[in-house]
Amino acid sequence: MTFLPPLGQLAGQPLIIGGGLAGVMTALSTGRPCVLVCPGRLDEIRPPLAASMLAQGGMAAAMGADDTPALHAADTLAAGAGLCDAMVVDNVTQAGPAAVERLTGLGVQWDRQADGSLQLGLEAAHGRRRIVHAGEDATGATIMRALVARVRQTSHITVVEHAHARDLLVRDGGVVGCVVVAGGRTVTLSTPAVVLATGGVGGLFADTTNPAGAMGRGLAMAARAGAVLGNMEFVQFHPTALSAGPEGQRLSLVSEAVRGEGATLIDETGERFTDELATRDSVSRAVWRHMMGGHSVYLDARTALGTDFSQHFPAISALCAVHGIDPATQPIPVRPAAHYHMGGIMVDHMGRTGVTGLWAAGEVACTGLHGANRLASNSLLEAVAFGTWIGQQLDGGLPQAATLPDGSLFPSDPPPTPPSLHLRRIMSRHAGVIRSGDGLRDGLKQIMPIVNTDAGLVCAAILLAALLRGESRGGHFRSDCPHAGAMATPSRFSLTDLDARLAEMRDTFSPAILNERMPS
Repeated sequence: MTFLPPLGQLAGQPLIIGGGLAGVMTALSTGRPCVLVCPGRLDEIRPPLAASMLAQGGMAAAMGADDTPALHAADTLAAGAGLCDAMVVDNVTQAGPAAVERLTGLGVQWDRQADGSLQLGLEAAHGRRRIVHAGEDATGATIMRALVARVRQTSHITVVEHAHARDLLVRDGGVVGCVVVAGGRTVTLSTPAVVLATGGVGGLFADTTNPAGAMGRGLAMAARAGAVLGNMEFVQFHPTALSAGPEGQRLSLVSEAVRGEGATLIDETGERFTDELATRDSVSRAVWRHMMGGHSVYLDARTALGTDFSQHFPAISALCAVHGIDPATQPIPVRPAAHYHMGGIMVDHMGRTGVTGLWAAGEVACTGLHGANRLASNSLLEAVAFGTWIGQQLDGGLPQAATLPDGSLFPSDPPPTPPSLHLRRIMSRHAGVIRSGDGLRDGLKQIMPIVNTDAGLVCAAILLAALLRGESRGGHFRSDCPHAGAMATPSRFSLTDLDARLAEMRDTFSPAILNERMPS
C-alpha cells in the first residue's frame, strides 16, 4: 500500500523523483523537509528499483598512494573523446576521496585489505587501481542498503513508494508543481523545486542490463517542461552481459572487474580476438563484429581466477549458477547490452537545468563528466557528487510555492508499462552498437507513429541525434562514417527543435507509414 501523507503536509517541499543513488544522496544532503518519490520499494532488489542496485564494479576515486585526482581526470577526459566538460571532470574527480569518506560516514562498509586499507580494483581505461568496492561484486546493492537505512531514519525525508511522476507543471519558466500517480489517485503536488533522478534509457533496447523501468520518462518530462536534451546519441553498450535467458529479459552484468583480474574474451574455438581492457565501446564493437561473423563469444576466467572466482565475484557466480554455468570450469557466454546513457537533460556544473527550480542528477542528467564515453565506475561517483551538491543547494532560499488547484485531480492512470519488444528491437537494430545513416532513418520511420508518447519522444531524440552526428565518436559508431570529425561538437535538442526536425522528416515519409500502428 502506498503511503501518501495529507497533501497539505507536502506542499512546498522539494520533490526528488527517483530512488537510486543520485536521488537518495540528494535527500540525505539537504536539511530541508523533502519528498522522495520512487516507483517501487526503495530497497527493492528483485526486480531492482534502480540501476544503482545492480552496480558490480564499484566507484572510481583516486585513493591509492600512486594516484591523484588529476590522473583520474586525465583518464576520464581521454575516454570522453573530446566531449567532456573539463571543469566538471576536475570538480568530480577532486570530489572522489571525499565521496568515499562521506559514504563511509553514512554506513557503507568498503572492502579492505588485511591492514585496513581499501581494496582497489582495476577496470578498463583506468591508468591506476582506483575502483573501491563494497560487498565484492555487489557494490551498488551494498551502498544502497546502507543509504536506504539512513533515509528510513531521517525524519525530514518523506518517502512515497510505488508512485510515478507523470509531468511537471511550469509557469513563467519555473517549476511550480508535479503531477504524481500515487495512492490510487493522480495528485498535483505544489513545489518550487524538483530534482529528476529517474535513471537511464536501457529499457528501450532489446538487450539491456538496466531495470525495466529505465524508459527515459524523466527525459520526456524535462523536455516538455522546456529543458534541453544533450548528447542523446551516446549510449554505452557493455560488452559482457550474461547471454542467457529469454529474449527481452534484463541481462545480468558480468562486471568489467572480471576482465580487470585477467579474464579473456574467446570464441567457440577458444581463440582470443580482442584487447579486453580497451575502452568499453571498442570492446563492444569487437564482440558485436565477431558475433555478426557467426561466432559465439565467451568470457574465460578459468586460468586467471579458476576456483577463486566465487570468492572474488560471488554475485556473478550465483547468477551464472542459475543458468547452469560454473565460471571456475566453464567460459561464460556473453553479448553486448545497452548499459549506460551518457546523454540526458542538460545541466550546469551544479546540476541545474535551464528551467528555474529544476535539477537533474545521475544517469538522467548530461553533466559533461562522461562526454562521448563514460569511464568505467565514474557513474556512482557522479551520482554521489551531484546528489550532494544539489541537496546542499536545496538548503538555500527557494521561492514561495505557488498556489495550485485542489491536489486530487482524477482517478489514477495505470502504472507505466515497459515499451513493447517490437520497439526495443527497432532500437537495438538501428541505434545499437554499430549504426548507419540508412538504418537510423529506417528506425525513425518506424517509431514515427508513437513520437507523442514518452518512449517515442526519447527514442526519436536518440535516433535523430545519431543520424545528425555523421561521424564516429566514443559510444556512437557509424559504419558509414567510421572516423571522428575534426571537431568534437556536442548535440543539443529542445522539444521545439526535435518537433521541427521530425516535421521535416515526416514530409519524406508516406502517409501509410505515418498511420501505421506500432505492434505490441
